[in-house]
Amino acid sequence: MPEVFIDGKRYEYDEEQDEMLLQFILDQGLEVPFFCYHPSMSIPANCRQCMVKVGTPVKDQETGEYELDEDGERKIRWFPKPQTSCSTKLQDGMVVHTQETSEKIERVQKDNLEFILANHPLDCPICDQAGECPLQIQTYKYGPEGSRFEVKKVHKPKRVQLGPRVTMDAERCINCTRCVRFTEEISETNQLTIVSRGDKNYPMTAPGEEFDDPYSLNTVDICPVGALTSTDFRFKARVWEMNQTPSIDITNGKGCNVDLWTRDNEVLRITPRENPDVNDHWMPDAGRYAYEKFNNNRMDRPSITLDGDNQSNTSWNNAIETFAEVLEAHDSEDIAIIGSPHASVEENYAFNKFFNLMGVANAKFTPHVIPGSGDGFLITDDQAPNTNGCRVINLDEADEAGIQSVVQGAKVVIILSDDLVGREVLSTDDLNGCYTISLATNYSDTTKSSDLVIPITCVAEHAASYVNVDGRIQRSFPAKETKYTNRRLNLEMSEGRLDRFGTNFDNWVSEENKVDCLPVWDFLNKLGDRLGLDFNYDHSRAIFSDLSSQFETLEEVSYERMDEEQGVQLPIKQKEVKA
Repeated sequence: MPEVFIDGKRYEYDEEQDEMLLQFILDQGLEVPFFCYHPSMSIPANCRQCMVKVGTPVKDQETGEYELDEDGERKIRWFPKPQTSCSTKLQDGMVVHTQETSEKIERVQKDNLEFILANHPLDCPICDQAGECPLQIQTYKYGPEGSRFEVKKVHKPKRVQLGPRVTMDAERCINCTRCVRFTEEISETNQLTIVSRGDKNYPMTAPGEEFDDPYSLNTVDICPVGALTSTDFRFKARVWEMNQTPSIDITNGKGCNVDLWTRDNEVLRITPRENPDVNDHWMPDAGRYAYEKFNNNRMDRPSITLDGDNQSNTSWNNAIETFAEVLEAHDSEDIAIIGSPHASVEENYAFNKFFNLMGVANAKFTPHVIPGSGDGFLITDDQAPNTNGCRVINLDEADEAGIQSVVQGAKVVIILSDDLVGREVLSTDDLNGCYTISLATNYSDTTKSSDLVIPITCVAEHAASYVNVDGRIQRSFPAKETKYTNRRLNLEMSEGRLDRFGTNFDNWVSEENKVDCLPVWDFLNKLGDRLGLDFNYDHSRAIFSDLSSQFETLEEVSYERMDEEQGVQLPIKQKEVKA
């Protein structure tokens, strides 16, 4: 195996991978500072921060053997100047000194940072990037104690609205060109370029154009300073005030891996989480706005329709009693249940099993597809995160006509987490002839047309799994508390600084942000108790354990495996999704 020596330690590498030195160093858990390099984009080597001392062993041209010095060690021919490790290919026998073992490299990196900071504004206290800023972090670790540049700094445009979602402060830009390369190589919209020259240049759109790339906010994520910020999140919170919880994007069928950032039980932003098998480092902008669905317009307490069209909140006990009385007053043949590709595998399974135990026919579901809305990258025609999950657990797939037929032949219709009226699968008139019960996360046209609405948890409030359009099953973690959960008692919930040290009397804590809702399985447990039904699931893990024992496709899958492998590829045939 070819070898390389880094700071006196030997490492082996795969010659076929044609790997660059910086990425290899990072893969070994070592550290070299950098700004412009990104593993998924081209290498410009323009920030010059990742420089290291590099040499190669001297070989005898006739024998091919390494030449040795007086101590019996290999003779090393050093490059005359420090090299940018991001653009240096690994070579067999290469010797590398980083800032850890070379005073010269330590000084080079320090001097380079001083040049980068020469015109950088000292506005860390008001910068959105503070606390997660590579420039700030590396300045503390590798930079100079102060600056020798005591002249007036160069001024550039500030608070520039590049597009509907990205705001630029050009004075903070260090010209790493990550944003420009992203639009050229990843989203391929070519909407950004570098304008002006010398110390006055910065990224900008063409005259009269706006940065409306559907992936524009990824440039905010990869910006190593605070030059590009999210217009929507700007000045809302500090990174150290928020909890970071891994989850899944539920706005389309790709299932991009994301992080939910919460403070005071509100999701304030959503950012992509790296998964090379699903979304690499990226996500579409539309998925970031799911936080509005998690926070706003939520079903909060059960509601019941009285006196015609008037819906009013009711107690959980009354909702359970009303639900039970409706079921007891009708034969199982008169009840239709409709599952949802927008709900998780566990929710659909528990929902279907509960009513199957009562003799109700298998749940129907209809895909939510908008032909032509996908882009062949991370946005799909399928608008739901779990269409394949419904297929895996053998729910009955139906088109719009099939759903309408089922509803017309039923006296009671129970809908799980799907706005069928809003997406025009059903009309209000279709539901007028039957008693409609909705289990929903948010107010919608369907809940307005329902006689009884049960509020249930969303993906940000429960642990559950979803199967994406490629047949990969992934899971979420609870990021928000409900009225009936506590993050200090739930080991799957992250606990931030404000949560750990806060009390109900602090001004950063509010009970108003906790929604009065239950997981589907928890509500069905209570309804089952009322009906005398043998049905009880304490947690989504128990549901998935039941699933894995019943379905061959899931028999080797577990939450632990999904966590370790960032999702599990299921052996299922891909079905063409039709509208």
